[in-house]
Amino acid sequence: MAEEALDMGEITISDWYGHADKMAEVRFRTIARRLPSLIRQAMEVAWRASPRDTLCAVVLNLLGGAFTAFGLLATTGALTALFTAGPTLDRVLAALPSFALVAAAAAMRATVQAGAGWAQARLNPQISRLTEERLYSLTSEVTLAAFDDPDFHDALERATARGMYVASTVVASTIDVLTAGIGLIAVAGVLGVLHPVLLPLLLLAVLPDSWAAVRSARMRYTTEYALIPARRRKWIIGKLLAERAAAAEVRAFTMRGFLLRMYDAVATAEQDVRLALARRQTITRLIGEAMGGIGAALVYIALGLLLAVAAIPLAVAGTAVLAIKSAQTSLANLMYATNRLYEEGLYFTDFTAFLDLCADGRRRPGARPATPALTGFRRITAEGITFSYPGSDTPALSGVSLEIERGEVIAFVGENGSGKTTLAKILSGLYEPDDGAVRWDDIDLADVHPDAVRLRTAVIAQDHTRWPLTARYNITMGTDKGEPALHAAAAVAGADDVIAGLPHGYRTLLDRRFKDGHELSGGQWQRIAVARGFHRDADLLICDEPTAALDARAEHAAFEGLRHHAGGRTVLLITHRLASVRYADRIYVLEHGKVVEQGTHETLMAADGLYQELYTLQATAYR
Repeated sequence: MAEEALDMGEITISDWYGHADKMAEVRFRTIARRLPSLIRQAMEVAWRASPRDTLCAVVLNLLGGAFTAFGLLATTGALTALFTAGPTLDRVLAALPSFALVAAAAAMRATVQAGAGWAQARLNPQISRLTEERLYSLTSEVTLAAFDDPDFHDALERATARGMYVASTVVASTIDVLTAGIGLIAVAGVLGVLHPVLLPLLLLAVLPDSWAAVRSARMRYTTEYALIPARRRKWIIGKLLAERAAAAEVRAFTMRGFLLRMYDAVATAEQDVRLALARRQTITRLIGEAMGGIGAALVYIALGLLLAVAAIPLAVAGTAVLAIKSAQTSLANLMYATNRLYEEGLYFTDFTAFLDLCADGRRRPGARPATPALTGFRRITAEGITFSYPGSDTPALSGVSLEIERGEVIAFVGENGSGKTTLAKILSGLYEPDDGAVRWDDIDLADVHPDAVRLRTAVIAQDHTRWPLTARYNITMGTDKGEPALHAAAAVAGADDVIAGLPHGYRTLLDRRFKDGHELSGGQWQRIAVARGFHRDADLLICDEPTAALDARAEHAAFEGLRHHAGGRTVLLITHRLASVRYADRIYVLEHGKVVEQGTHETLMAADGLYQELYTLQATAYR
């Protein structure tokens, strides 16, 4: 079969390289203006991670610069002794003290640099831990509604895709900038002490290298920006070839050859761009080195003239040459570190901005700090509940009011999008209403810390999480109440049969990505989720389509267990299978975010309304 031409299509720019366009257009003055703010932010993060290691890294780098300057000055003394008149042995002996000082300065500089490197190496893992913990502590605390906000998701993607991981790089680049800057200052100070005219010579020697460094860096960033689509497409194709989610269909539809051709086309295009970059960078470096050679020649000519007119002694000229070489190295390091700090700082700013967004979006307890902890309820009341999802013009709930007595089995029914699940999440404190109030007895949930409500509720959801933990932890969720409670919850949900079939029982890891991990079917996972809800032993048990993945026999057993083992708990049942709700104490029928009917099954059937219509449609299908 002839191979068709590949249509690569349009590819969305990855958030990972979302700031590459800024780097393509940036000028060094822009970087220089932003450096103080970036350095301050980086040092604040480093100080929070470890004040001791931050202080060590900065102080030791400062000492390194001091020893550099001291070594250069000592070199002047050694050269002066060597260049004086007299027998060679006498000159060597006279230079020995200065040589000893040079060696001592070099040894001390190497020692403090090693110490600074050790402190910086200690900082990196501490910064990573600090930033990750700060991010996850805030994302796990923001209101649930934030995850329905597209703007929040965009900010989260930018923060987690790269922003969270560059904090240690930003700190390292900041320290590199400080180190290189200190080196340049030390050299400039030495040249200023030796002779003021040597400072302009320093600029003449280092400017060509700085031009080449800036231009080469801009080429690299511009190229990375151009490669965004290719890298994104490579990442997508790589996931299709290497991850489990698509593995079955890749084989079933014999997609391997097609995907490999597509990957090769993208990889080849990326390779060609990178080879062109290497060529252009090489040319730039050659031009920079040629200009640097001209600058060095001018420096040597200037030094020769200064020597000819006896403006400086020969020893000072020799020291100046060494100092300028050292300055060129420091400048190259400074330019690289500065460009890197600016780029990574853009992504780090995404991270810090997201932290501020999370801090502003956390739900806080209300105005009554003395509100007692919840200890259950006799009645739950909702009054005039209105709620809209972020970015939506149509409210999901509008003016909903209801009452739930302790120990009742309440059912919410209605068509998709009627607001059943949204209302249940508001009653359990997962969402805050835009208007109206939910009260447990006389306590307004807006005045109670969210965790106080969540500890008294349990949710069995259709889209439950398949936790990559052992079977035991998938049921207990870290709140182990002992073996009897564990086995009782599993038995009520029918999960005991699932556990019995696992190779290691409750100790079996339920994730095949790990060694000795085991995977469950959809129905088996649903039983585990039901057991999880029963194990929590909460006052309010919310069952949102709890049997959607179960077969008929398992579904019947689950509802029988629910009815007979509720144990005085209040049960809120959400389901489209209306045969399961006919025994509820009260049924609320929702339509377009409003309660349109309520009552028992018999009452609603006699009312000949929406409930009777939906129930009759389902019943007819089984006749």
